[in-house]
Amino acid sequence: MPVGNRAFDTNLSELLAQAAAPRRAAVTDTAVLSRLFTAAFLSDPLFDWIARRGPKRAQALERFFFQVLRLRAIPFGEVWMSEGAAAAWLPPGAEPNPEGLFEQKQLLLPFVRLCGLARLGRGPAIAALIEKNHPASPHFYLAFLAVAPRLQGRGLGSALLAATLKRADERAMPAYLENSNPMNARLYERAGFVARRNIAPPGAPPLITMWRPAQGSNSESQ
Repeated sequence: MPVGNRAFDTNLSELLAQAAAPRRAAVTDTAVLSRLFTAAFLSDPLFDWIARRGPKRAQALERFFFQVLRLRAIPFGEVWMSEGAAAAWLPPGAEPNPEGLFEQKQLLLPFVRLCGLARLGRGPAIAALIEKNHPASPHFYLAFLAVAPRLQGRGLGSALLAATLKRADERAMPAYLENSNPMNARLYERAGFVARRNIAPPGAPPLITMWRPAQGSNSESQ
């Protein structure tokens, strides 16, 4: 085997090991994570439908993720990261959308900048459908899962997903997500998620709700 291939395999093994034992993200990680989520979701079908066109798209998306992570996700303590990968979860009891007026105001401007005036109605339409279809029973909610584009298809997403799902399994809790990219369906199915229905509005790319029943003898599924 060429030396270059051995070095790549060694590095990949290290990355997979990190993804299998991720660390909890802190507020100081917000900038790094927002860049990672932006790179991963810049070509996502649903975000492509929601986000504004033009050169300001990437900057607006990064600012959106920065505020969502800083104000919404990281404070709950269920954002996990490794080099090149991250998973933003919300624990049982956390609402998928912000409830407080202050938090809503803080997220409004990044949201407007993300959509732009021409697409301003699309974002709220998606947010309303996400809230409407969100399960009522307690569960862990995977808001976003990201792998750096250069590392996609190498197993990091699977390793990180399996590691973070242990949090739900330890509490015998189900898990829920909305999949906005058909290419990720197999990833989630291998982890035990089952597709339910498409909740996207007419004209939008699919947004498939997926449910993973609680694991364990004392668990209950919705």
